[in-house]
Amino acid sequence: MLVIQSTNTSISKPALPASLILLLASAAGLSVASLYYSQPMLAVLGADIHASDRMIGLVPTLTQLGYALGILLLAPLGDRYDRRTIILVKASLLALALLFSGLAPNVTWLLATSLVIGLTATMAQDIVPAAATLAPDQHRGKIVGTVMTGLLLGILLSRVISGLGAEEFGWRAVYIAAAVSVALVVVAIWRGLPRFQPTTQLAYGALLGSMIDLWRRHGTLRQAAYAQGLLAVGFSAFWSTLAVMLHGAPFHLGSAAAGAFGLAGAAGALAAPLAGRLADKRGPELVTRLGAGLAAISFAAMWLAPLVPPHVQLALIVVSAIGFDFGIQATLVAHQTVVFGIDPGSRSRLNALLFTGMFVGMASGAALGSLMLSQWGWAGVVTLATASSLGALAVRMLGNRKH
Repeated sequence: MLVIQSTNTSISKPALPASLILLLASAAGLSVASLYYSQPMLAVLGADIHASDRMIGLVPTLTQLGYALGILLLAPLGDRYDRRTIILVKASLLALALLFSGLAPNVTWLLATSLVIGLTATMAQDIVPAAATLAPDQHRGKIVGTVMTGLLLGILLSRVISGLGAEEFGWRAVYIAAAVSVALVVVAIWRGLPRFQPTTQLAYGALLGSMIDLWRRHGTLRQAAYAQGLLAVGFSAFWSTLAVMLHGAPFHLGSAAAGAFGLAGAAGALAAPLAGRLADKRGPELVTRLGAGLAAISFAAMWLAPLVPPHVQLALIVVSAIGFDFGIQATLVAHQTVVFGIDPGSRSRLNALLFTGMFVGMASGAALGSLMLSQWGWAGVVTLATASSLGALAVRMLGNRKH
């Protein structure tokens, strides 16, 4: 078995086979897609297992919370142990969690498996560093970019696939098919991914302790995590309540229509290279302000929905989704640029802290979005998303003044 070891020698690495790059991109996409399969199916799923809107809203909440906890508590292990083993273990557990979700007899069972799905889907955060380690220096950006494209496609297409699948074959079939796809990834990784030598001998407690020290020492890290977390609140509130909103009056649309809205998120994939180029030319701080501002404007535009006919409302929601997704993805790319520049020797842990803040925001947004929808309707969700985006913009503006 080939072992990859990080060294400071000048020996160049061989070019990666296209099949291995495709495997890493597919594995990243399928793992992160598991976080979003439930969202377009919530209305159908809740009716089938006789769960209230508030209880069924906890499904995406616990999934996102599990992902945040997994990034914080499990991602640092990639520096301490063979990353291939970690990926295999997480992928195997993820496949089982998806299978048991498809077999869930009640909402309590589904909530438990949703938490496990979130924890184990963090294999995506192990795959991207693995790609960076395997890649030759002269092609690292291209290879990591390809893997990130796979990850983004997983986010974008998961809602479309689950929405269509739930309408045609039922929500249980979606979970079972997802479990089979991840099981196939386990086999492919076991056969095709080399081993990785650990880069540190720090004990687990010391790894976590070093993250606390990084958080305390770097105000730019805290600012990035707070701002991205606030943007994630609005993002998650929108997507976790969209299916329920479309299911009711005046639209009466099924899960397939809700899933199709995920195609609007394709703007996020376009935002990554554009934001990167702008950050190189004008600095990442400008990109964070522009992205947060665009998200706030896009969410606020949905306040106009009650003033127009239903078909125009749908068009407005699509345009708004394109706008806020572009803004949020652009801001994330810029925040990663800022964070990775803090301490090159601690990039995995810095990235884990940034994404922990982001997915705490996602979990909070799913919970608050369900509450706002049940208490104040879609206007409440839009108000929450707009306010959180303006909060992110304020964090960036105030932080930039201090620096």
